[in-house]
Amino acid sequence: MSRIPSPAASGTAARGGALSLSGVSKTHRLADGDLEVLRAVNLSVAPGEFVAVVGASGCGKSTLLRLIAGLDNDYAGEIRLDDARILSPSLDRGIVFQDHRLFPWMTVEQNVAVALVKRRLNRGAKRKLVAENLALVGLTGFERAYPHQLSGGMAQRAAIARALVNEPKVLLLDEPFGALDALTRLKLQEELLALRQRTNATVVLVTHDVEEALFLSDRVVVLQPRPGRVAEIISVGEAARDRASPVFARLREQILSGLTAAPATAASPIDLTRRRLDLRQAGAGS
Repeated sequence: MSRIPSPAASGTAARGGALSLSGVSKTHRLADGDLEVLRAVNLSVAPGEFVAVVGASGCGKSTLLRLIAGLDNDYAGEIRLDDARILSPSLDRGIVFQDHRLFPWMTVEQNVAVALVKRRLNRGAKRKLVAENLALVGLTGFERAYPHQLSGGMAQRAAIARALVNEPKVLLLDEPFGALDALTRLKLQEELLALRQRTNATVVLVTHDVEEALFLSDRVVVLQPRPGRVAEIISVGEAARDRASPVFARLREQILSGLTAAPATAASPIDLTRRRLDLRQAGAGS
């Protein structure tokens, strides 16, 4: 990516926010019983830190990210950003999903600009922010292209620009490269690492890819499933960013061993079939 000045370089970007999760638990209320998704998750993320969350499918990773984003406030515990409790979505948190979710009837610059609807800025200032963030992700020259005219990697870059255009304190990434081919994924990982160094945002990444987590993050949070809870938090040094290094291999094996080990205290999943049978028998006997 070309080294074009970002909003952070101009001094306009907000510093990364301090994120704290205290005793965060989440339960889905089902017709046949409760499904515990998260249990007593505690985590502190320093301003500007990059934290990756890994775990098996169904361990609550994406649910945790939704709670941080403020998309769901039906949970126990507290989530705070710079000491303010998170209860709803806000411009100080940007989010990127696995699917780019660009509006197909809008151009790239329009898709990025739509995120500025609630910002009290004049038209010129908004145009400047859009141009800066498209430059930041290497999309200068594609401002008037439509999503169907972009490659998967370019569309995801546009989604990242949209998430960054409000200069958020926290950038949330939910499997942002999961739908891309292997080569594009590796390239965007490199670009995200460079992007992280040129912005001030705190970053929380959810991923199934252990190597991606190690390459990008300062710490890796390993979640155990059913219910999702923190099993281990691993600090990642600069040496571990080299995929060919012994340190990288050792940490990868450590995380994979933790993910594949059977949890000693895992909660049993709800047997909905058995519960329905018990309810029918109880009704027949009444």
